[in-house]
Amino acid sequence: MRLASLLVFCSVLAGCASAPSREASLDTLMKRYDGDGPGASLLVIRDGVPVVRRGYGFADVEHHVAASPQTDYRLASVSKQFTATAILLLAQDGKLSLDDRARRWLPSLPAAAEAITLRQLLSHQGGLIDYEDIMAADTRVPLRDKDVLALLAKTDHLYFAPGTSYRYSNGGYAMLALIVERASGMPFQDFLHQRIFLPLGMTSTLAYVPEGPPVPHRAFGYSEEGGHWLRTDQSMTSSVLGDGGIYSSIDDLARWDAALYDNRLLSDASRKAAFTPRTATDDPTVEYGYGWRITGETLWHSGETIGFRNVIVRYPKRHLTVVLLTNRNDPEPYRTALAVGDLFR
Repeated sequence: MRLASLLVFCSVLAGCASAPSREASLDTLMKRYDGDGPGASLLVIRDGVPVVRRGYGFADVEHHVAASPQTDYRLASVSKQFTATAILLLAQDGKLSLDDRARRWLPSLPAAAEAITLRQLLSHQGGLIDYEDIMAADTRVPLRDKDVLALLAKTDHLYFAPGTSYRYSNGGYAMLALIVERASGMPFQDFLHQRIFLPLGMTSTLAYVPEGPPVPHRAFGYSEEGGHWLRTDQSMTSSVLGDGGIYSSIDDLARWDAALYDNRLLSDASRKAAFTPRTATDDPTVEYGYGWRITGETLWHSGETIGFRNVIVRYPKRHLTVVLLTNRNDPEPYRTALAVGDLFR
């Protein structure tokens, strides 16, 4: 390696002496994802520079397609930060207010939901009944966001009075996706494409609908059963967009992370709103903003669905971000991402 290149390499990794030990530690942390099974893609960004960008294992086990930085994973609940951003963009546009009642936009919600505001949906303080618990056990056609609304419309009660408590709500974020459609006049997936993904150059990211474009570089989800990996890519709730229907890659999420430091999408006020703790959660170490969990110095969100486990952890004051996307049901990646982040302190 030439001296100039070596100096650049050393400066990025914060010291040549620590680079070999850091690489060995990364290999140990990610060993479980490597090999012939379903895998992962790992990204570490420091000061705007990707210092780790690699894939492990397979995105498609049956066809031996290797996971890579371009592989698109179903983000599951990591999608919620994009749904929240869509609402904040429409608030910036003057198309809606965060203090609007949800029933202004979705009048078929039950009368019990009359007091719920968009702010409360964003921070899981609305009290809506979990749609997963009231969908028919024999459901054979995957639900869409509008089907979630139809289910909630038949309920006549909430878990608690809006704004008085916290309960994580996938249904609340499905309602926010429908509100984006009503306020913008376009399908949710099109709004995300035109207002977020296209402007940021996130060309491989989309909210997937069967009638729309296919997922490029798609990872398929797997679950380990009896010592074997079985493809478990979709469930009856996988087609709901607002709470978890986005596919993306670590390369595209690097572009997303960069946009969260400036006003190319959201104003300073909107970003502050999203990143400000709004409520305590059921974990005493975690608070919730708008589409983000907040723990000490980190902004983060995990996403779990059949066959996928993902997490993004941002350390804004350190300009450090770790993204770990996986197409397997185990292990849960949050602790691994924190351990990776500790290597770059």
